[in-house]
Amino acid sequence: MAVSPFIQFVFDIFIFCAILLTIYTFNFYYLATISIRRKVKYDVATLGTPSVTIQLPIYNERYVASRLVKAVCEMDYPKDKMKIMVLDDSDDDTVEMMGDLVTTYQKKGFDIAHIRRGTRKGYKAGALKYAMNLTDTEYVAIFDADFIPPSWFLKKAIPYFAKQEIGLVQCRWGHLNENYSAITQAQALSLDFHFLIEQKAKSDSHLFMNFNGTAGIWRTDCIEDAGGWHTSTLVEDLDLSYRAQMKGWKCLFLEDLVVDAELPVQMNAAKRQQFRWAKGAIQCAIKLLGDILVKRKIPFGTKVQAFVQLTRHLSYPMILIQFLALPVLLAANFNLHVIKFLPALTIATYFAMGPAAYLLVIYNLWGKSWKQKAKILPFLLIYSAGMSVNNTVAVFDGMFGKKNEFLRTPKYGIINKTDDWRNKAYNLPFTRMTLLELFFGIYGLMGILIAIFSKNPIFAPIIAIPTIGFCYVAYLSLSHSRFKRNKSSRRKSEAEKMADNYYKLALVGMFTIIAFGAYMAYNGYEKDVYPLDQSRGLLDRIAAGKEPLVMIQDLNEIKELLPQDSNPVWIFPTDTTNFERIQQDLDSMIESIDSVRNEPPNSEALNTAMIDIHSRAIQLRQNLMDATPYMYASFSNIVFTSIWIAAILGIFGILKRKKEHLKSYDKSDDV
Repeated sequence: MAVSPFIQFVFDIFIFCAILLTIYTFNFYYLATISIRRKVKYDVATLGTPSVTIQLPIYNERYVASRLVKAVCEMDYPKDKMKIMVLDDSDDDTVEMMGDLVTTYQKKGFDIAHIRRGTRKGYKAGALKYAMNLTDTEYVAIFDADFIPPSWFLKKAIPYFAKQEIGLVQCRWGHLNENYSAITQAQALSLDFHFLIEQKAKSDSHLFMNFNGTAGIWRTDCIEDAGGWHTSTLVEDLDLSYRAQMKGWKCLFLEDLVVDAELPVQMNAAKRQQFRWAKGAIQCAIKLLGDILVKRKIPFGTKVQAFVQLTRHLSYPMILIQFLALPVLLAANFNLHVIKFLPALTIATYFAMGPAAYLLVIYNLWGKSWKQKAKILPFLLIYSAGMSVNNTVAVFDGMFGKKNEFLRTPKYGIINKTDDWRNKAYNLPFTRMTLLELFFGIYGLMGILIAIFSKNPIFAPIIAIPTIGFCYVAYLSLSHSRFKRNKSSRRKSEAEKMADNYYKLALVGMFTIIAFGAYMAYNGYEKDVYPLDQSRGLLDRIAAGKEPLVMIQDLNEIKELLPQDSNPVWIFPTDTTNFERIQQDLDSMIESIDSVRNEPPNSEALNTAMIDIHSRAIQLRQNLMDATPYMYASFSNIVFTSIWIAAILGIFGILKRKKEHLKSYDKSDDV
């Protein structure tokens, strides 16, 4: 059966993305095999207590900065061998807090300095680069503000620099607040996969691994030999570690040395962190991949893995492309089953390549406690799929964007389930990204209906997982947004109250518009698209039919289902998709059948007429398949969608203006 060029193009893109996603997926399982099977024992040596500079880059971290400094100063390491640099680029009361704390520890005999550059140029990378000019020790340890290094950290990590080619020792991240909420559990499992699979496999082999930006120790000579910290990307850690390994240095990952850290508890903060990582990785791919691929001393397998790691965030745009393409293919009744007559194999294949394989990895990593981790896996799949929009925008921003602002991930000192962050400073409002997530969520709901009505319910779960993810991420992005500020004056309290009322009214209005749009979309599908699906089914029966009366009944039913005139292809319309012409063809077919319905069953006239009717039914079915995609993109649908999006953007604009109105109060926050 002939397929329209548009549908064939959509299918080709769908398959291309499927192939690439399969490659990235199997690469993860390849690394999992290395990580689980290969056990490498690293050399250690008694290096004494060499001098170490501990650099603590912070920016507006009033809730966690003091905790970090206190933990560092409690390390079991000689004071005269430990230099501490608080690299403070803050512009809020964190500055005074750190100044007082540093003075206190200076009086206790610690070699600790409160370093203020007077600028945020280069952001975290700029602060580390500036600090290296003041560093004269053999090693440099780095901790972000949300980490709590254990007292034994330096004594246990330093001995792994036994070999001179070791340039970096990276420790595993622990999770202070893993069980705070579902999103912290999902983040924790994702990070555990990264460290216990990817980092371990690469450390135990000749593959390049990356520095994770914190909870690690660098050899100073390695940093200098690799060219120092660069500010051209948002992931200075990945950039430097790759440049170091290209120079021949070795990086180690130590899974048994765990440094606890606080996970983002606000959805908008988690999205910001994911955005920075995805954008930065693409920036590094553009910057480094060319040199990696042409460098002869780097093994071929290492080059392949470097390419995969630096480009793996491209999987997010491919997930979205598949998500958009699948309902279109189903609406066109395109066969997507692994084996045409065994549709169940389709879902079985998806399950085997995804959840089932991940469960096997979890079982091998966590042993007896694997069931506890396995319970989190479904939510991780939903959470990761929901982040696809956020990370896709980050990928394109990394490829084509000009701005390179480092937006920090706010932390609130949240450890226990009873801890509250909602009325604290640094809360992030939702962004325009949330509107895109809502769009994809609604599109997914329509896709589920298409899968069901097109008699392909086996694909409904495949569409449902990302749909739930988009809706959930969008919901939390909205519900985690706050305009509240901690103010003391009456005027400020009134401003807060007014802004909060605007926020609530705007959310009600936005959800009302979204619900109305979803209803109109469903109603439009039921009125305009579903009749075409029914008609194609009836034409299938006519194409194989032998009973003239039944065929005439089916043709009359099709005439009732289809529009009497108009052409859904409103740009460059074709005659084959003109419903007036299709109605005429149906009338002609009815007349042809009616003229021979009284002929004997095996007569030549009846057989000839049936062959003609079967052929024309197949052609009409193809015409309806060509018309179906354009029913979604009708002129009225485009106008309605434009008005619908404009209404949501208008409400978003109201919220933004109120946020700007409150900015004047932010500088005087006292929490």
